[in-house]
Amino acid sequence: MNVLRFCATSLVALTLSVSAFAHEAGDPSEKVTVLQDQMLKNVPGKKALMIEVDYKPGQSSIAHKHDGTAMAYVLEGSITSQVKGEKEVTYKAGEFWYEAAGSEHLVSKNASATQPAKLLVFMVLSPDEKVLVPLKN
Repeated sequence: MNVLRFCATSLVALTLSVSAFAHEAGDPSEKVTVLQDQMLKNVPGKKALMIEVDYKPGQSSIAHKHDGTAMAYVLEGSITSQVKGEKEVTYKAGEFWYEAAGSEHLVSKNASATQPAKLLVFMVLSPDEKVLVPLKN
């Protein structure tokens, strides 16, 4: 029974966190899909998250930070990214970058106005940490 309760609680928490940043068609922001959410047996108190981020042509993310460490890999198209204190860079399919936990991600957008773009993001964070925290202006 405890396993069932744990699974149900985890599913509800995952659904709430995904719905906080997954958007419907017509919304100006990206579509985020959690592909995997797994506790790490060799790193107690941490979990790994695998996320797919889909941008329509011209779409962008809000300025944000991640409580956990993030590594992003461009699957399709080109993504322009800027972390606070660093230069804005455009990454093409097959290229990647790293964001330390707590880094402020000021720019994350599809570099093309005509083609879609897609990212694969791998994160390591504590179960109680937020995947995405919007930055205040």
